[in-house]
Order: sequence, then structure tokens, then C-alpha cells
Amino acid sequence: MSETEIKSIQWFPGHMAKTRKSIKENLSLVDAVVEIIDARIPLSSQNPEMGRMTAGKPRLLVLNKRDMADNNATDKWISYFRSQGVVAVSMDCKSGKGLKSFTSALEQQLLKDLIEMRKAKGMVGAPIRVMVVGIPNVGKSSFINRMSGSKKAKVEDRPGVTRTKQWVKLGDKIEMLDMPGVLWPKFDDQKAAQNLAFTGAIKDDILDIETLAMLLLELLAQNYPQCLKERYKMDVSDLQGKDLLKLLGRKRGMLISGGEVNTERAAIMLLDEFRAGKIGNITLEFPDTQG
Repeated sequence: MSETEIKSIQWFPGHMAKTRKSIKENLSLVDAVVEIIDARIPLSSQNPEMGRMTAGKPRLLVLNKRDMADNNATDKWISYFRSQGVVAVSMDCKSGKGLKSFTSALEQQLLKDLIEMRKAKGMVGAPIRVMVVGIPNVGKSSFINRMSGSKKAKVEDRPGVTRTKQWVKLGDKIEMLDMPGVLWPKFDDQKAAQNLAFTGAIKDDILDIETLAMLLLELLAQNYPQCLKERYKMDVSDLQGKDLLKLLGRKRGMLISGGEVNTERAAIMLLDEFRAGKIGNITLEFPDTQG
């Protein structure tokens, strides 16, 4: 059991309350809802309120950042969601891998009945309209830009960039309503909150960065020790958070006067490299552990 602890994480800026209201107000304009989630943390990056907020609309899950996740784990997650009756696909919006699966899932699975009904009524050419939602920093804007072949949606590797809704066309068939990233008002599950903090969905300035790095190192040491060994030449057996962070700092030569390790610098480096996918293909939660 880990001895490393982190303070309770809470973050619910005012603009997110507006987004929740906007989602409800614009729901009648769309045929379906596409929720972008992070393939490294598929459950933690799903907004538990989204089902209630978008009730009555078909929903498609897109596991983005598959290039940074463990491929075997991603395949298990897709199977898990489908076993729950949820249409789900995985993709990497940066390279474009998996993009074709989105349109086929949308047209041939999620909205197949609607499209056939429109065709029977002679409604030829009516575009499919979807609302694209997701928590901050899951790559929602990258998804929209890649799908539309444009750079209309702002893209930055930090949370809270998209602040206003915007319509984006995907050819003549699909129109996407891009909504600002929205978190939920209370993190009841602190494991989910930690996972969101690891991936950068929560701003670092509200967190204890060193404690966060210790927690991440413990997870990696447990599930991906080989990645730590290959990236940092670390032997992580029987070590916990603080000792792992010190060892990492020593391996990278992050020393200060007296030979002490600059643990803050080591923590920042670790989180930056994890979020950039430099440590390896890593998934932080698995479907066979879900209750």
C-alpha cells in the first residue's frame, strides 16, 4: 500500500458551469453526442454527469491518444465499453490513425436508424449534427481539426483552451458543434482526480507537484517497471514514492548543494515526459479492475 498521499483535489471554474448550461441548451440542435476521452485513463476522463446531461441522445466514445496508451489495454477498453452497449472507437488525432473508424461508427452504428429514416422520407443531403464534448486536455480540438482538415479549433497542451462553442463542418455530411472542455463540480473519486492530474487535465498550480510525481512513480513502478528502467535506468524494486523521486533525480543529475536531490525539478521533468509520451505506452487504469 502506498504511503504517498495527496490533498483532496477540487477544481470547478466558473466557465465550466456555463458550459454545462450550454450543453443542455444546445442539445436539441444535434443528432448525437461524441465524447472524447483519454485512452490512458478511459474511466477517469469520462464525465460521470455526461450521460444525464445528454440524456436521450445517442453517444459515441472516442478513446483519443491511443499512441500514448498501452495498445493491449486500449483493445480491452474498447471490448469493455462495447460489452456495456456503448459504441466506442480509438484513435490518435495527431497521426490520424483510426480516424476512418469514427465516421463508420457514427454512420453505420450509432445513427444508422436515423439515416435510414431520413432516406425513407426523402431527406437527402441533411447533414448529421453532433456535439463534441470532453474534459480539458483530452485532445478534443485536435480531433475536430484532424477530422475537418482545418485548424479552426484552438489546440494547446494545457487545460481550458476552448472557451466558446463553435460549429465546424466535416465535408457535406457532418457538422460538429465544439463545446468547451468541462469537468464535473466535485471529485468524489480521488483516484480519478489523481489520474486527471497526471495527464494534465487539471492545472498544476493547484497541486503539490512533488507528491503527484511520487504517486505517478509508484504506479509506473507497479505496472510499467520496464519503462522506468529503459527511460531512466532505474531499478525500482521495493521503493516507494519519495525514494523513487530521489532516485530519479540522481539518475538525471538533478543535484543541489550538499549532494541533495532537487526533487521539485525531478517531479516537473517526470510529469512533462509522461504527458509527452516519452516514458512509453502507458495506461493508468484497466477494465478488469473495475467493479
